[in-house]
Amino acid sequence: MESLRPGDPLEIGGYRLLARLGSGGMGEVFLARTLSGRALALKTVHRELSLEADFAHRFDREIRTSDRVRSPWTVSVVDFSAPGASPQWLATEYVPAPSLGDWVRGWGPLPASAVQQLGQELSAALVSVRTAGVVHRDIKPANVLLGTERPFLIDFGIARTVRDPRHTRTGTVIGTPGFLAPEQATGAVAGAAADVFSLAAVLVYAATGRSPFLADGEELDLPALLYRIVHDEPHLDGVPQPLRALVRECLAKDPHQRPLAEDVAARLAAGGTTQGWGPATPRALAAETGRRETELRRLLTLPPSPTNTPHAPGADGHLPASVPAPLSPPPTPPLPSALPGALAGAGTPPHSPVPPRLGPGRAVLRSRGAGAAAGATAVAAAVALAVWLPGHRDGSDGSGRAPTPEASSPAPATGPAGALPAAWAGTWSGAGPGTPDADGVSRARTGEFSVTVTLNGGAVGELVGRQVSDLKEVTTGQNLGCTEALRLKQVRGNSAVFEAATSHPTDRAALLECPRGNLYVLTMTNPDRLTLESEGAQSAGAPAALARRP
Repeated sequence: MESLRPGDPLEIGGYRLLARLGSGGMGEVFLARTLSGRALALKTVHRELSLEADFAHRFDREIRTSDRVRSPWTVSVVDFSAPGASPQWLATEYVPAPSLGDWVRGWGPLPASAVQQLGQELSAALVSVRTAGVVHRDIKPANVLLGTERPFLIDFGIARTVRDPRHTRTGTVIGTPGFLAPEQATGAVAGAAADVFSLAAVLVYAATGRSPFLADGEELDLPALLYRIVHDEPHLDGVPQPLRALVRECLAKDPHQRPLAEDVAARLAAGGTTQGWGPATPRALAAETGRRETELRRLLTLPPSPTNTPHAPGADGHLPASVPAPLSPPPTPPLPSALPGALAGAGTPPHSPVPPRLGPGRAVLRSRGAGAAAGATAVAAAVALAVWLPGHRDGSDGSGRAPTPEASSPAPATGPAGALPAAWAGTWSGAGPGTPDADGVSRARTGEFSVTVTLNGGAVGELVGRQVSDLKEVTTGQNLGCTEALRLKQVRGNSAVFEAATSHPTDRAALLECPRGNLYVLTMTNPDRLTLESEGAQSAGAPAALARRP
């Protein structure tokens, strides 16, 4: 990570830039923050690429593909640029952790126990990828982040855009040499079996510090390396003995001879230990991620620069290195284990703009076409990017106004630990203006956005109510709302977190997709009012609060 350079923008898409994370053939990557202090990795696209005729279509398609994968081992797309924006950009969640490539280059290969656990974790991630019908196609050490609680696999789906031969500097292969499957090396169609091959190659790298098709310290030009991948057997010296047979099977030349991701996960789990990721990793890794987290908190709390001068570098002229995924702002306490890492929750992928800050970290995506944009706004009051607990709001109720005295003095709403307080029972409703002035392309043009929440008593883990949203697209009159069954996830002070256990269009005839797994954070500010916190430009038009119905 480096400090911003002279001439770098200080803001993109409404997100303040804090530092540079890196650059490549597609563009540049910045560390950014939301208004409320959430860390993002914001990737820009070189202008010449964004001007190509079909790039916007494929960029949109691949972003949606990336959001189909929901698991504890993945990070979320948070927001991305509207059509015609310059530069085109993509914001994802961010975690301050080294990549596997960074770690091995700086500290050497992982111990055998960590390699075994890494295989268990990443194979489980691949199962979720396969379930979502996605092929990553670029699993490599740089795309594996060694987080504190678990490793993360990043760049889902996007790899199929940014690694397209028409959008690489070499124009030769889709993926990263050294970790490609033979079918990728020859330009054939790469399916899920290619990801299994690449996973095995990554495990060899984690154990030895090299590709399975290179000797220690060896370097080859691209044609020679691709030839080895297609024709030669892998070098597995240094791979832990318990893993060697499975790794060899995964590196089979014929994709039909490789085990499925589910089989790999099952075999690794059966042959592994139950100690978990953290205890299996070197102590130095925990120290390194802790250092990065501390530095990130410092960066997130820096005041905005008063001029166009980028933030000053540290004593060594650089800011500490980091790589993408989510982190809550410093004042916010960490979420409980029921919400794994404030990361990707359960459920099917949303296809909607980024709305209220109510959910577990799965982005709602801004659609490109008018019809798709309309469907996108359908769950604008239902889905979000991070869970924000009471007392840690960013000074906004979602309307752009400062909080009122009423909102700063919440009424008592306590109850038994782990149960929804009795004061919450009833029907609550609210309405926002919708987005009547939207362009109908990057955001749907809608009328009033109404939300009704009915709550009953119940304990954490139980279904306690229902949320119904109604939102009509101005041109077509289609109802873009969703109806959800709410499960209580957490009660904390005057706030409660609810999960959408089921979801379907409010208008059953509507052709739109309503995601499950969204989380809502509601805060009782007085006995007759619940606030619905929001974040980001995509929450426009959603209600900021719900009032109790008689």
